[in-house]
Amino acid sequence: MNKKYQNGFFVFGLAVLAVMMTQLDFREVWQGLKHAGYWFFAVVALWVFLYLFNTAAWYLIIHSADTPADRQDPRRHVGFWWLYKVTISGFALNYATPGGLMGGEPYRIMELAPKIGTERASSSVILYVMTHIFSHFSFWFICIFLYIFTQPVNFFMAMLLLAAGAFCTLGLWFFIAGYRKGLANRILNLLRHLPVVKRWAQPFVEKHKTQLDTIDAQIAALHRQNPKTFCAAVLLEIGCRFASALEVLFILLVLMPSVNYVQCVLIIAFTTLFANLLFFMPLQLGGREGGFLMSTTGLGITASAGIFVALIVRIRELVWTGIGLLLIKLDKRQKEEEKPMPRSD
Repeated sequence: MNKKYQNGFFVFGLAVLAVMMTQLDFREVWQGLKHAGYWFFAVVALWVFLYLFNTAAWYLIIHSADTPADRQDPRRHVGFWWLYKVTISGFALNYATPGGLMGGEPYRIMELAPKIGTERASSSVILYVMTHIFSHFSFWFICIFLYIFTQPVNFFMAMLLLAAGAFCTLGLWFFIAGYRKGLANRILNLLRHLPVVKRWAQPFVEKHKTQLDTIDAQIAALHRQNPKTFCAAVLLEIGCRFASALEVLFILLVLMPSVNYVQCVLIIAFTTLFANLLFFMPLQLGGREGGFLMSTTGLGITASAGIFVALIVRIRELVWTGIGLLLIKLDKRQKEEEKPMPRSD
């Protein structure tokens, strides 16, 4: 990636991290960390493994389109651990942006483009994002039935679950259609009709029509030619959603040793659904906290426990945002050190 852009992402991330820090009451943070004790380190360490799920899904998508020439050329090889580092930095930038697509995805494309080309990098990132979001809808849909089979359902909850089911069904249909025909043109054509964004989207679509068609063709081809890869990537992402419930379990064990894993899965499902419905909020401020508060109280867990979970999760996000930004900086230094020295003759 161009050094100027890499510095830009790093500075943007630092600014966002500073804003995130200002949203915290440091006395409350300190009390929460003391209360959590060693479980906080377990929460932070858990994400070392959760990011492996995300990286593995993206790795499968990238290498499903490899040609024999790609496999033989070391310059075009995308290593798993290098991709792991890019994944962490990409998610660090995503934590800060409304909708999560204004920082992390451009960064991933720019990092990957020198290895496999801009169009293929773009299609692999878009396809991974589609798979990531598709897995969210699948996870929410599965958790609707999990709630029905494990929790009492009154009339109000039945209506809420019915609405959530309709929303998930619509989302699954939209992305399945996108897998078959591509999604780049569809999204940008939609943006062309929005009042403010259409001034930018209209000339962009006209200028990059050929590239967008190529990206959509690659997305459709990857899905059509490699259904096993698609299924494996989706299962990895859904597995990540279920494994992330361990974070809530670790935190709630501090307050109530009787909490069970199924409750934590349902808390994660409702909280992520609520937070993503408020995607337009920078940093999802208030959305994540409100989701934890409502989901915990809805399952008969105290409101204070929901607030405690939200606080520890927010601190964990800050820690991993800092780690992701540090990896961007270290990657920049490493590339500078690897540059050949100018010849003196």
